[in-house]
Amino acid sequence: MNFPFYIAKRYLRSKSSQNAVNIINFITFLVIVIGSAALFIVLSAFAGLKTFSLSFSNTFDPDLKASPATGKYFTISPDEESALREIEGLANFSKELEERAYLTYKEKSTIAYIKGVDENYRAVTGVDSTLIFGNWGSDMYHGVIGIGIYNILGVPMNNRTAMEVLVPKPGEGSFSQQGFNSKPYNELALVVSGVFAVEESLDKKYVFAHLPIVQDLLQKNRNEVSGINFKLMESASVDEVRNSIMEVLGDKASVLTRRELNTSLYRMLNTENLATYLIFTLVLIIALFNVVGAIIMMILDKQQNSKTLYSLGTTISALRRIYFIQGILVTSFGGLIGVLIGSLLIGSQLAFGWLKITPTLAYPVEYSLINLLIVIGTILVLGFISSKIASSRITKKLITA
Repeated sequence: MNFPFYIAKRYLRSKSSQNAVNIINFITFLVIVIGSAALFIVLSAFAGLKTFSLSFSNTFDPDLKASPATGKYFTISPDEESALREIEGLANFSKELEERAYLTYKEKSTIAYIKGVDENYRAVTGVDSTLIFGNWGSDMYHGVIGIGIYNILGVPMNNRTAMEVLVPKPGEGSFSQQGFNSKPYNELALVVSGVFAVEESLDKKYVFAHLPIVQDLLQKNRNEVSGINFKLMESASVDEVRNSIMEVLGDKASVLTRRELNTSLYRMLNTENLATYLIFTLVLIIALFNVVGAIIMMILDKQQNSKTLYSLGTTISALRRIYFIQGILVTSFGGLIGVLIGSLLIGSQLAFGWLKITPTLAYPVEYSLINLLIVIGTILVLGFISSKIASSRITKKLITA
């Protein structure tokens, strides 16, 4: 058996004759356990929040989306649609046309985006799952609005009352050139057939309608769109499918992945996660100063034992390894117990949802092997550094004094 490891284990199990040393060792171990448990719990909570936040965008955003390379619209011909259907790995695609619009109903009004979508849109995205009441409606003049717009306008869901959708007329020239009696905007009477709810900003942003009537409202041809949404097969390569789509559409459109569509959101979530990790790591660094102090106290307490071992032929480097290994064992065991406690708390939250955001929504957490390895790795690295610093206090002068 390795001699330094054997002695370090003996020191770890044995109690000191000085009660103050025992108290310091216990507090040091407890701080490591609490710090590692807290770090794991916080990382798991942020992982859950990240997944929860991205679930909103995943509902509306497809796997890939083609947007105009320049301007607000581009055209897609029937031949190009046929070519897209032949792309290997592409399950489905949906055309859309959206524009900012003014919505009004009985002296109440708001600004939102009207999005015209074709019959494939619900198969390409998960928007169906967001309907809280009503349906998409079979009539061409039916539309679905967000709960935010619904609350602002108070539009009833029936076939007798419609809200007005107004958009500026495209074209050039002044109002006088268009004629005094002509309106500077196009209008559409839209009957609300359903209401969706995702999150506040999206609930106030979109009104869904059928693509042909939105094209008529915006005075666009049937082949003019503002975007194409793509759904990929599970085994498909994103890069290969994207390259194939770009070959079909050419330079008139750029194709972005879901992550690229939400670059700001991903960057914000990753930055918050990193900041939280660094803050709690700083707390752990401060806490692990206790390990340095505890090992130094142990060195002073076991000074006579060290002298005896040195007299029996143990080298200074071997004595340093004894206390270094002891520090590693303390931090490792403390970190493992802390992670175990954190795992039990996260598991109980996943199973029972005892911590609530709302009466019906449990706080989202996510048990991740990556977070587990990050916490253990952090503890081991910090434990290695603190143990190295403390064990370096062993010198020949200290032993022979």
